[in-house]
Amino acid sequence: MADVHDKETRSYNMSRIKGKDTKPELLVRKFLFANGFRYKLHDKNLPGKPDIVLPKYKTVIFVQGCFWHGHDNCKYASVPKTRTEWWLNKINGNKQKDIINIRKLSLAGWKVICIFECSLKKNNKDKSLTNIINRLNKISNVKRNKKLK
Repeated sequence: MADVHDKETRSYNMSRIKGKDTKPELLVRKFLFANGFRYKLHDKNLPGKPDIVLPKYKTVIFVQGCFWHGHDNCKYASVPKTRTEWWLNKINGNKQKDIINIRKLSLAGWKVICIFECSLKKNNKDKSLTNIINRLNKISNVKRNKKLK
């Protein structure tokens, strides 16, 4: 199937896709900040340059796009009908990099939270954001208990 856009239009469209400060990422950041969590952004010294880094909790958060990271069984992760093989290689490569980066972070003692954009849509947003807070509070309680011993 031929592309519906010429090469120049397709190039322009692709150049407009952001990798940082996406709507789902901003939503998570604003929610965390409003709930008293302070964080760093896109730490280049950590594998995969996590979107949100919470050093106090030794936790990182990846806010991932369903399409780009091949979210399984998600309606937003459909493979384009043009250049299908190239896109599958690209998306599967992203998934492999995600696995490697998460493993490296875990081995370095970091807790990793991955949240996909579909879980931040209207129906799931509140539950997903609350789950992040609950996980961070759980990590915080574990750290406090270790200090008491």
